[in-house]
Amino acid sequence: MFQKNQKKVLTAWTMYDWANSVHNLVIITVVFPMYFLATTSVKDSLGNIINDEVNFFGFHVQNSVLYSYTISVATLLLVLLNPILTPLADSSGRRKFFMKLFCYLGAASCAYFFFFTRDNVNWVVIAFGLSIVGWGGSIVFYNSFLPEIATEDRFDNLSARGFMMGYIGSVLLLVFNLVMIMKPEMVGLSQADTESGLTARITFLTVGLWWALFAQIPFYYLPKDNVKRLKGEVFSSSFRELRKVLGELRQNNLIKRFLLAFLFYDMGVMTVIYVATIFADKELHIEKTGLIVTLLLIQLIAIPGSFLASWLSGKFGNTKALLIEIFIWSLMPLAAYFTTTANEFYVIAAVVGLVMGGIQSLSRSTYAKLIPDDTKDTASYFGFYDIVEKIAITLGTLLFGVAEQLTGDMRNSVLVILVFFIIGFLLLMRIPSKNIYKG
Repeated sequence: MFQKNQKKVLTAWTMYDWANSVHNLVIITVVFPMYFLATTSVKDSLGNIINDEVNFFGFHVQNSVLYSYTISVATLLLVLLNPILTPLADSSGRRKFFMKLFCYLGAASCAYFFFFTRDNVNWVVIAFGLSIVGWGGSIVFYNSFLPEIATEDRFDNLSARGFMMGYIGSVLLLVFNLVMIMKPEMVGLSQADTESGLTARITFLTVGLWWALFAQIPFYYLPKDNVKRLKGEVFSSSFRELRKVLGELRQNNLIKRFLLAFLFYDMGVMTVIYVATIFADKELHIEKTGLIVTLLLIQLIAIPGSFLASWLSGKFGNTKALLIEIFIWSLMPLAAYFTTTANEFYVIAAVVGLVMGGIQSLSRSTYAKLIPDDTKDTASYFGFYDIVEKIAITLGTLLFGVAEQLTGDMRNSVLVILVFFIIGFLLLMRIPSKNIYKG
């Protein structure tokens, strides 16, 4: 039997956060959305945008709307895949195999962005979607190792450590890439390479390499796959596993209530993460340098924010700690709606940084505590957690994009995010606040 709480294994587990978080920061948040908007927009001699529509396989759509829709479609694909793949991973004993498969898909997709030009936007959009599928798919199997390698009393702290490693690693790579973009001569490139977009495209290549290379650490130390021969009953075994876990979920009222609340408040969190850069660029016209510095600050503030959430859960219980975090989050879209200056945005960003890592790490560890002690189907359980998260991203970004398309003003979409947090807060109040939910 695998021995839990091994120091090397716990540290190696957190290294996958270090490896994959560069996708969220560099690709989702900072460099890629800016490069995507710049590459797909046509400007006049004064720098004013005169056309921001993209011809996506014959469909003409605004670049920012296409960006939101791509995220929605990619996460919807994950929602469809997870009910098949996660029980298959449990029944076949190949959890690490699937984690590797999605990891390499995501890393390769990021590396493909190196070839991004206006002439191949359609294929880049597809690769962008696949990078999200790769990231999200690998995360569900990664998360499922948490109850396998650690005892329950370590969930909150270990989850926070994982997010901390993710923030540190992604900031380090982003700083290197920003130096390359802003001071290209320091790495043997020229200003002309920055103006042509070469340095930005090299950035995408470094993300793919970083992700794939550092993932080798958890791949080496995490428990090996206990491969089971299914004798031609691959999918029937998968669906039997799915029905089994579904039956257990139906009888677990705490998990059902938590997942419903998580759906709504995570719609708010993930939508903010995915569209904040585009909002600041398009609505507030914040200079890219100032925006990048702000995003770096968010990542750094998120590091102590993760451990603050862990401390809150120890003092007040998981539910009350989450309610505190959600309440603070709910103030952010309200403030953003009335924000008109860069300084106001910077204040909002600092607060978001404080609660961003906390709510994510605490949500993961809280759900792990709700999983029955005697289950061996942790991938399937976290598959449902991931499905809810992906539905949250799909609905959140979709409704955000629809609101902008219908009203013609992205600022109106911000109010939709506020509604998500309010509903999530009210639903979470129905769950008792305890540090340990079982026993």
